[in-house]
Amino acid sequence: MADSVRLDIITPERLFYRGEIELVIARTLAGDEGFMAHHTWACKLLDTGELWIQEAGSKDFRIAAISGGYIDVKESIVIFTDAAEWPEEIDVERAKAAGEKATEWLKTQAQADADTTDILKARIDLHKSTNRMNVAGGGIRKKR
Repeated sequence: MADSVRLDIITPERLFYRGEIELVIARTLAGDEGFMAHHTWACKLLDTGELWIQEAGSKDFRIAAISGGYIDVKESIVIFTDAAEWPEEIDVERAKAAGEKATEWLKTQAQADADTTDILKARIDLHKSTNRMNVAGGGIRKKR
């Protein structure tokens, strides 16, 4: 069995996850990065994306959807994120509706000289919606 490290995932609403893991793969602003026991110290910003967790003693991964935040890697790993959901917690219809609403808004308002900030917010909403639907469907790694 590989070495393990404690992982805590904290959202504003709850302690989303606490456990011993062998590996966590998170979407940083530089792309997907893996962190494990004895990893060099790191503090990185996270993007909206999939979070893959390999618990200690397991060959399988658990997947979650997260929305930004940061990861702090020292003797343990702590992820602070705005939101985190397991696949079974995701309301797929709500995520799909949010994505359709953002797409429609972008089609109409982006052409009408909408405020740049509003366009960025709509793109973020679309990205979050797509991520949530991907996680609910098993993640993009499962689709390959």
